[in-house]
Amino acid sequence: MLNRKPFRNRTIQRFLQAKGARRQFVLTALLATIALPLLLQPSAAIAQNAAVNYPNKPIRIIAPWPPGGANDILAREIAIRLGTATKQSVFVENRGGSNGSIGAEAVARAVPDGYTIMVHSVTSHATNPAIYPQLHYDTERDFQVVSLITAIPQIIVVNPAFPVKTLEEMVAMAKAQPSKISYASYGNGSPGHLAGELFKATTKTDMVHVPYKGGGAALIDTMAGHVPVYFASIATVMQQVKSGKLRALAVTSAKRSLLLPDVPTVDEALGIKGYELSATYGVFVPAKTPPEIVANLHDRVVAILKAPDFQRRLESEGADGTLPTTPEQGNAFLKAEVVKFARIVRESGAKGD
Repeated sequence: MLNRKPFRNRTIQRFLQAKGARRQFVLTALLATIALPLLLQPSAAIAQNAAVNYPNKPIRIIAPWPPGGANDILAREIAIRLGTATKQSVFVENRGGSNGSIGAEAVARAVPDGYTIMVHSVTSHATNPAIYPQLHYDTERDFQVVSLITAIPQIIVVNPAFPVKTLEEMVAMAKAQPSKISYASYGNGSPGHLAGELFKATTKTDMVHVPYKGGGAALIDTMAGHVPVYFASIATVMQQVKSGKLRALAVTSAKRSLLLPDVPTVDEALGIKGYELSATYGVFVPAKTPPEIVANLHDRVVAILKAPDFQRRLESEGADGTLPTTPEQGNAFLKAEVVKFARIVRESGAKGD
């Protein structure tokens, strides 16, 4: 026997009982009740299809530093390989300034669909809240780490005409002539800047910081003799050191570089234990990027990091191998770096622009 229970939907009951204009009003409400779930269903399906079909259009990698430095080199190496893997156009957009915060802000505000990603120094990213307290984004809340990439040591180099042969001689000169020696870095709050300030605090010397907008500009001026000392990313100055156009005094890592085995660490050169600062790099996306797209991008990035040709390329730039991580591990590392470099900035007195 058929179930003869009455309709329980009150909107339908009112429609059946209403007349004239009242009936038209109730009909509109009824259609909205029926149509809304139908309208919402395709949205979820579209989002799911977007994740399944990712990527199906060009991808933009924002490198928040000018061309020529380590960050730019890493971004372009990843862009080439990601383009090959996805069969999509992957292009690098350099947005330098304010220790990477200008480019980072652009990524934080981008549509979180996986088509705008960032290759950036985790070290600089973590430093920015301490250096620039008025940031228009939150370093931890507004970004998702896809994976870490690598760690690249800093290196202390001088113009060959500068009258010091060793780091010990440079420290002696700096103590004899306070505030007379200037040193370049590739930006306020950059790993090079922090390495320099940490060096000053450790050796109790006073040198004048000269920040540049990127490693390329700092390199040019150091080679020209406009500034005698440069706390650089080893990737930026590797070829100039090998060719004798710059003299390397020490690396800031805990161990010597495999590519520059004759260059001592700061610890070895001065007998100071515990001095160490390398720049760690990572791949980021906006925080609200769908988990399926983050996972897709993560798998592709990790495959690139594990490829022997990519590892050899990084080693040729002085990197300490690759650091593939899960997104969760990357986020935890970033959080720890924020705490670590807030302390270094506070103790060194490093300031932004």
